[in-house]
Amino acid sequence: MFVSASTRCFADEDLWTVLQRLPDMHFDKVDIWLDESGPHCKPSEVAAAPEQFVNRLHDQTRLVPASLTLGHDVSMDLFSTLCDVCKNLRVTQINLPSAPIGTPFNSEIDRLKALVSIAKLAGVRVAVRTERGALSEDAHTAVEFCQAVPGLGLAFDPSYYLREGFRKQWSLMAPYTSHVFLRDSTIEQVQVQVGLGEIDYSDLITELKQHKFDRALSIEMFPELLQPENRPLEMRKVRMLLESLL
Repeated sequence: MFVSASTRCFADEDLWTVLQRLPDMHFDKVDIWLDESGPHCKPSEVAAAPEQFVNRLHDQTRLVPASLTLGHDVSMDLFSTLCDVCKNLRVTQINLPSAPIGTPFNSEIDRLKALVSIAKLAGVRVAVRTERGALSEDAHTAVEFCQAVPGLGLAFDPSYYLREGFRKQWSLMAPYTSHVFLRDSTIEQVQVQVGLGEIDYSDLITELKQHKFDRALSIEMFPELLQPENRPLEMRKVRMLLESLL
């Protein structure tokens, strides 16, 4: 189990600038956020020049990429190229959103099966995010996806399960979890200042250890909910707290 920083925390900035800043916050592993909207890092641009992206990443940062995370659905061809990028970066995890609520269950199963099949060719694991507004917001549905799609994992986000009770939801999803996204939250607010929320990090780490979780705890702040000057401090606070518990 290890701590990584999601570049989504600075999604309103250029990726390469962010990669230069994260070591100053004492991070050595990174989850790279890919999104067509905004100035950060567009998956279409990565796929248009994959070799250039890989070489630039190797040349410009010593950060170890732990995973790629997609902010939205992409075409199968583009996804295949991103999986090849993962392979060349020695990244074994790619996280992506599930379809929005209202999408037929079987259609989503077919899509996820196709994505997992493509990723396997590059030796990459696929994890579907658990988040509000998506089919995966329901823990039982998220687990059913994994049961119906061999090799699919969950990118678990406890911020969305405080109302229902973390322990109950986690016990259901734990066997399928291959990535965790973290920020401090309350039942009413998905993101609050560290220390003012209801995420019990100690309990979370204990549960993760009991299930022999050995993958990334990714600190992911929503930039639209936090002023730029406050983000480095908040990220450091979560990192130090998590590392004290590992």
